[in-house]
Amino acid sequence: MQEWNYKSFWDKTLFLLKSEHGDEEYNIWFGKLEYVRSDETIIHAVVPSNFFLEMFNSKYMPMLEAKIEETAGKNLSIRLEVKKKDKPAQKQPQGQVQIPSDSGEIQQNSESEKETVPVKKANHPDLQEEYTFESYVVGELNSYAFSAASAVARNPGSSKIYNPLLIYGGTGLGKTHLMQSIGHFIHQNSDLKILYITGAGFMEEFVKVVGMGEKNKDAFAKKYRSVDTLLIDDIHTISAQARGTLDELFYTFEALSNKRKQMVFTCDRPITELKGIAERLKSRFTSGLSVELQLPKYEELIAILKKKIEFKKLELGKDIKISDEIIEMIIKNISSNVRDMEGALNKLMSYADLVNKPVTMEIAQRQLKDTFADPKQGNMSIDIVQKVVAEDFGLTPNDLKGKKRSLGIVKPRQIAMYLCRELTEFSLTEIGQAFGDRDHTTVMHSIRITEEKSRIDTHLYTALERLKRKIKEFNVK
Repeated sequence: MQEWNYKSFWDKTLFLLKSEHGDEEYNIWFGKLEYVRSDETIIHAVVPSNFFLEMFNSKYMPMLEAKIEETAGKNLSIRLEVKKKDKPAQKQPQGQVQIPSDSGEIQQNSESEKETVPVKKANHPDLQEEYTFESYVVGELNSYAFSAASAVARNPGSSKIYNPLLIYGGTGLGKTHLMQSIGHFIHQNSDLKILYITGAGFMEEFVKVVGMGEKNKDAFAKKYRSVDTLLIDDIHTISAQARGTLDELFYTFEALSNKRKQMVFTCDRPITELKGIAERLKSRFTSGLSVELQLPKYEELIAILKKKIEFKKLELGKDIKISDEIIEMIIKNISSNVRDMEGALNKLMSYADLVNKPVTMEIAQRQLKDTFADPKQGNMSIDIVQKVVAEDFGLTPNDLKGKKRSLGIVKPRQIAMYLCRELTEFSLTEIGQAFGDRDHTTVMHSIRITEEKSRIDTHLYTALERLKRKIKEFNVK
């Protein structure tokens, strides 16, 4: 029987893909492929996990097959399978952690250690069971943050580059999930002491102990400064007026940093936008690595919701089907918050579980009509949009309405016009009138420019989503 070997074509193809897509994307996706063998028209390779296989097939397989055909000069198909594990997981000694790959799979840290039958620990009491690397959907826009979290999980506290790790982004984009994934992994694979708390919880606890005497305050300090990994979620919730709390957080940071203990923080915005916090603390938060989470792309949102459906099925013990059409309807109607999308899914699956009926499009529309009819937008005024945007850029509403055309005013004005069109029911003419009697064609130009830039500028895209949330929140105060 004739043997076929396309390994040289395979290596050349991967080399070309690396040069085209850069090290980061290559290492996350193509770098995980492992050539096995070839048939006459098929190349066989293995991948680290079922989830990786599903994501790669949908996103990168056509690209890989086209490139291998171009390199080999003939039509070859690629067959991927999940790599079989030969050895059971090994128990790690204290302070050493098994390595998660970018797909969430676990690689062994040392072959010399004695093999044992893996025994899963009880879950950490402060962490949500479902928030693990395995359940986190990796996409193009969050792959860097995922890789950073994986690096922290496998070597907590070992590198100043990753310590502290700051994860920031809007509500419902997965900051807490990624942070708790780090905690879960360290907890399951070492004996390191982990402490998770929200910023508000940290502040409330400190304020409470301050009134109970110096002894309790010392106990508080010891509690937070004796951990190996400190996870503080939503640090923006610590009030700038809570001076004592911020001082205590600074001293805790210094103590843990000096002992090379890992710290992870999340925030809903870049640290530079936090007001009333001393520069010395801001500089500590950003002294390690800061990564941003953004709203995933459309196809990635579909993958995320499908993943959440599978977990919900396991929880309910029922094979409840939610069609792609219903998933797409949810995404289109809830545009900027994955958590709210998940809430809509949970509502539909709970309904199907209780009434024991399949979820049709008609049922989905009826059950979610209140969710889709966003009460925050119904009475939205242009004044509110102007006020929030102006404040965000350090301007006044009158600056946006005025005649000045400096770059520092034109860009915020264009953004404000775009958001008025997105969030209110006013016509282009009415919007133009509210911005100093400008013509409706000026409004159209501002909207088009902002839309086009947001497609290629991820920072602008993120800023627009953040402003939408701020405007909606302001509208219901």
